[in-house]
Amino acid sequence: MDNRYDLRAVHQANLKILKEIDRICRKYDIKYALDAGSLIGAVRHQGFIPWDDDADVAFTRDNYEKFARVAKKELPAGMKLLKPCHLRGGEAFYDFTPRILYMNSRTNENSLEMEYYEGRLNHLWVDLFILDELPECRLRAAMVKGLHTLIYGLAMGHRYQLDYSRYGAAGRMAVRILAAAGKRIPMKTIRRMQYALAVKYNQGKSRLFYYSNYQPDFLYVTVEREWIQDTVDLPFEDTVLMAPRGWHHVLTEVYGDYMELPPEDKRVPSHSDIRIEVDNQWENCYR
Repeated sequence: MDNRYDLRAVHQANLKILKEIDRICRKYDIKYALDAGSLIGAVRHQGFIPWDDDADVAFTRDNYEKFARVAKKELPAGMKLLKPCHLRGGEAFYDFTPRILYMNSRTNENSLEMEYYEGRLNHLWVDLFILDELPECRLRAAMVKGLHTLIYGLAMGHRYQLDYSRYGAAGRMAVRILAAAGKRIPMKTIRRMQYALAVKYNQGKSRLFYYSNYQPDFLYVTVEREWIQDTVDLPFEDTVLMAPRGWHHVLTEVYGDYMELPPEDKRVPSHSDIRIEVDNQWENCYR
């Protein structure tokens, strides 16, 4: 680990959330799976990637809905399930990802953006990604992912503000047009559109799945049913957590050679420009 970073408190908070997700899912016979950097961490480090400052899990749609039904009564004090529809009464947009918040934390000083989202996004959290069936026909699959991208663009019209500097000229124009159109459509309607598209092909017939609530630049990820339908337990820090049985195939699809460490200058927290407060103590992401 790069010795500039000390993320122990962040990892401890994220681990508490992961353990609660795991406890709830085992109690109610729900399957989840470590995802993205958390899955790499389990395989390559038997815990968190040392410089990673977030955590991710994934559910198939039916397992997520089972989890969401019991989460409110099962989560301990200090943790909350935040659904996208909770932001400003359903009229604001950040993304389509539900998450478990660690309430006794802050990831930003107070700001107008944090106030816009009613302070709900100013915490450490674990993202909950959802896997839905994808048509096996390549053309139809491309249409589904293309429509998700368009819907996401419409939803961006309901964000606090947009950072156009991250897009090229063509991308800026597309985002401006879609966001402007989306402002004229109620966010609740856009959310219903996204949900209807996400579940449209969930008939138990396709061998392919995709992460329907990923951001558009990650919609390229497609996984096989046999990789994700069953889970295995992998060591993670001082416990074991669920991972997809086909974790090697999933990680290879997303990252290629996932065992290769990134260059040292890339081994940095995702939020390395902020200070994080955990359990009422501020800590820098860097020293």
